[in-house]
Amino acid sequence: MKNIVLLGATGSIGQSTLNVLRQNSDSFNLLGIAFNNNFDIALDIANEFKPDFIFYSANVTNKDHPLFSFDAEILSRSANLREMIQHPKVDVVISAVSGFAGLEASYFAIDAGKIILVANKESIVSAGDLLIPLADKKNTTIVPIDSEHNAIHQCLLVDNDLTKILKLLITASGGPFKELSMEELKHVSIQDALKHPTWVMGPKITIDSATLVNKCLELIEANYLFDIPESKIDIAVHPQSIVHSMITFIDGSTIAHLSNPKMEVPIANALGLEGRLPIQFDELDFSSLELTFEPIPEGRESIFQIAREVCRNRGNLGTIFNAANEIAVQAFIDQRINFVDIYEVVIRTFSHFSCSNIESLEEIFEYDKQARIQAEKVIKSIN
Repeated sequence: MKNIVLLGATGSIGQSTLNVLRQNSDSFNLLGIAFNNNFDIALDIANEFKPDFIFYSANVTNKDHPLFSFDAEILSRSANLREMIQHPKVDVVISAVSGFAGLEASYFAIDAGKIILVANKESIVSAGDLLIPLADKKNTTIVPIDSEHNAIHQCLLVDNDLTKILKLLITASGGPFKELSMEELKHVSIQDALKHPTWVMGPKITIDSATLVNKCLELIEANYLFDIPESKIDIAVHPQSIVHSMITFIDGSTIAHLSNPKMEVPIANALGLEGRLPIQFDELDFSSLELTFEPIPEGRESIFQIAREVCRNRGNLGTIFNAANEIAVQAFIDQRINFVDIYEVVIRTFSHFSCSNIESLEEIFEYDKQARIQAEKVIKSIN
């Protein structure tokens, strides 16, 4: 029985993780959960799974919610989060937190040498120069649960000799706007951007999918996690979201990972470190399967050029790229800028900074802060 701490328990990936745990309750115990401010869903989780630790990150002054009467340790400070993640009973930490907010927790888990299942790509993008060497030093196992990176992880089980890899392909659904020009993107609404054609996700990642910045983040994450140069990583639009990644080896063989777009599949694989876990899933109907692949839509090339620059130079660049995007996406959600302005905010903010090495978590937080300030300046200039 492995003890699990689930970060971001009330979000979409957190809920998918709980579905996997329900189906394998004889193998896993949910020891602790962390969430932001959805106390009602957290209470439902607590009543069902009976965790020993419950952490919330929201600023709460009124503690009348029934969750505060639950028979568990209710935690709210950063030091408490670290204690929960690094508790001796914890075997696996699952980071399903969205955005840069998940960085600190990822650092705590890696520093403690815990097995960490990562869906929080922003932490790797922003702090890969710090987290990956720390994982090596602490002998920490990092297993990705983003569908694309988990697919790469599984394909590499065939042959993990990186010198034998010719190309790695990450697929993108293309989001709802893959047929639109940059001029047409000026007129799309928030409601349009949140209508993802294949996945059900939170608003931030759904907007990232619509801009294709999500694929930029995944490109950078793959570069860090698998130590594969960006020149060997291609991106293709695959609207069916059935093929999640492919690896072509130097002998001409290509290994692909296929599954229906359901997050329980990569989560179950990541949790099944000692053997594959049984879950309910929709089987692929190969007799009616049609798979198509397309290039990245025109007009989005500049944002991918920035992502590739991040891969080549690393340092603080991933922090800046991610921070600029998070501010731009929130500004769009708040209706302060148009959809297409997201690209301008990211590009202009990124160009404001030069590359510098990072050596501490404090430096990353400082670069993140400065990039957010600069992004707000760009937004004001647009308005």
